[in-house]
Amino acid sequence: MTVILTAAVVVLLPACLIAGSVSIPLREVAAIISGSTDVNEIHRIIVVETRLPMALTAILAGASLSIAGLMLQTTFNNHLADPSILGISTGSSLGVAIVMLLFGGVIGTGFGSYLSVLMGAIVGAAVVMAVLLAFSTVVKNSLLLLIIGIMISYLASSAISLLNFFSTQEGVHSFVIWGLGNFSGITLDRLPLFALLTLLPIFGSFLLCKPLNALLLGTRYAENLGVNLRATRNWLITISSLLTAVVTAFCGPIGFIGLMVPHMARLMYRTSNHSVLLPATALSGSVIALLCCWLSSLSPAGTIPINAITPIIAIPVIVYIIVNRKNIFYFN
Repeated sequence: MTVILTAAVVVLLPACLIAGSVSIPLREVAAIISGSTDVNEIHRIIVVETRLPMALTAILAGASLSIAGLMLQTTFNNHLADPSILGISTGSSLGVAIVMLLFGGVIGTGFGSYLSVLMGAIVGAAVVMAVLLAFSTVVKNSLLLLIIGIMISYLASSAISLLNFFSTQEGVHSFVIWGLGNFSGITLDRLPLFALLTLLPIFGSFLLCKPLNALLLGTRYAENLGVNLRATRNWLITISSLLTAVVTAFCGPIGFIGLMVPHMARLMYRTSNHSVLLPATALSGSVIALLCCWLSSLSPAGTIPINAITPIIAIPVIVYIIVNRKNIFYFN
């Protein structure tokens, strides 16, 4: 299965570089990537400055959201949990709404405008994460903490609705466009920062395979194995929040990937052993995100928002999971 998923990445990556309003032959794309100077300069700019960063962003964002979803599903023992359930995505959206709507900002091409939106998203997510970690020191039950996260999400959504109501038409339009989600907002010079901020938490998640496996067998069994439940839960929430916050800050709130992909990985690999499942989920998430990236580029009218595509792929999978939930979850 790993070979198939890797092959899918190998196929979808050049497909994303070819597809778009300007059709570029595969041979020329290969020449551009190899550094050849005997290519159309406009095509080189499109591939290097736009399509390549977009495809690489999709790979990293898909892996990040999928791993965050997997860790949250295990942490709360809830197979319908996803990165937005704790309010982290909504907190990021609130931070962006404050920047764009309260202060009258609009997404622009300048670095200052980009940085303000990015900082707003990260600060909004950080505030929600801090509140959750504060509650986790007094709330021992994971289900109650999950409910608190949902309540925080509703509060943030209410604040966003109020900001939209009192904002200008231009500000609301700009915020709505941001909220549709896209992988094309990261340029080549900003890609290293995005890669660093996603790869570090992903690496941290791989260090938590043993506690995650212990949690699958119940909290009492995990405690008997010497797992510090509160510390483990806080680390899992922190890493999941960081991954979600970074992706939301750079790409907008992208839904369904974190919910759907962990179940796809379980179905394909027929295991819940996180030593296998974490890398499988990351690879599967990259494939799904690349697929969405490619589909979003097929319209001649422009790039389709990612959140218009993910439900079409995710809902059939989620319905299948709900109907066949007793036959899906394994531990080997």
